[in-house]
Amino acid sequence: MGEEKAGSKIRLKIRFDYRGTVRPGRFLFWGGKSTERVAEETREQQVALLRNVPLQGVTIEEVDLSHDIYRIYDEELGTEVAFAPAEVVVEIDSLEEAIRFIMREEFRKVEVLEPEEFDLSRYQLERLLFKFNSELRSFLYSLQNTRRR
Repeated sequence: MGEEKAGSKIRLKIRFDYRGTVRPGRFLFWGGKSTERVAEETREQQVALLRNVPLQGVTIEEVDLSHDIYRIYDEELGTEVAFAPAEVVVEIDSLEEAIRFIMREEFRKVEVLEPEEFDLSRYQLERLLFKFNSELRSFLYSLQNTRRR
């Protein structure tokens, strides 16, 4: 689905920014981890999952962790939050496979590396939109369950 006229695979560069928030320490004198360290550990865990858990129709070609960790002030939390960026180049069989990446909370940006153009039939577009909807519902369901805890 959504393949170039020649039938080659789709290559994307996707950027994720993994969030780190301060967790209080267990003891009075020893503080918790820094926001930067939490963000970096989260990035390492998530990238390890991407590299080691096979996904049908998806090949991880390259992972770039060279971007600096940055901090911003989160007004909702009233504190600084750190983000650890990672850029991942993936080769996918269809546009449907891209949805699992762009529906993640950490998703920030996507760049289509190949192909230059797509030809989608009506049926292929319908399948893509259906997949998008099902991923959105799944995300909202997990978000609701997280808030109930």
